[in-house]
Amino acid sequence: MDAASAGVLLLCRAGCDVIRPSVSLLREPFLLASAGRGWSVLVPDLQPWPSGAEPVDRVLSGWATALAVATNHPVLALWWDADRAGFALATGFRRPVGYVWLADGTPAGEDEAIHTFAARLGLDPVQDLRALEGLTRLAPDTDARARLLGLTAVLSRAGLTLPEGVAPGAEPGGVRTAARDAAEREEAERGKGRGHTVHALRHRPPGSGIPAVVQIAAGFPLTVWGLARRSAGWTVAGAVLLAHGALAPARDRRPAR
Repeated sequence: MDAASAGVLLLCRAGCDVIRPSVSLLREPFLLASAGRGWSVLVPDLQPWPSGAEPVDRVLSGWATALAVATNHPVLALWWDADRAGFALATGFRRPVGYVWLADGTPAGEDEAIHTFAARLGLDPVQDLRALEGLTRLAPDTDARARLLGLTAVLSRAGLTLPEGVAPGAEPGGVRTAARDAAEREEAERGKGRGHTVHALRHRPPGSGIPAVVQIAAGFPLTVWGLARRSAGWTVAGAVLLAHGALAPARDRRPAR
């Protein structure tokens, strides 16, 4: 997968106030905006990985898992480029579940993953599952972008409403611009009058608001899992959680400035 041309979204099944304290654990600049009732969306504000590095889907799985463990809320990563598209759902310490489509919409995943996906998100086992199963069948004139849009359409029945222009499968630069506009509008409404790039809030120490024991408990299995799979994304996510958890007591004792 060509990381330079890939588009990505992180859909978190929790409001911005719940997600915001944990985003800095990812060590990348993100744009955070509301995405409907009980949902928020994260879009990388800059290209977060160098060309030729680890595949985008693995990086996204690592990010989603770190956020899901830290916040105890499901996190869905969507990604797409010129060749493929797919998703990875992270829920706590369980192994992420994902699915892939080729650019022309040809299913390239396991059907069972769709059933697991619906169950972990608590979707309707009849209506929603039937719609999701349709995404695993061959369909003429249904490309990968249409599959992602179909997926988010199902999630809309669970409250997901993406900001205007923040659409899976769209041109990545346009998605980023739309996410920035949405973040700026929300920040203006909150009285701050500026866009909310999570990484820019340097006055807030990474991981603040997350108990040290939770960070360490989350980081250890993530690091082991990442090393076992030789996944830089998961290894880094776990290592960051471990480091912040270990340093938390020192930060707490440091006099406030």
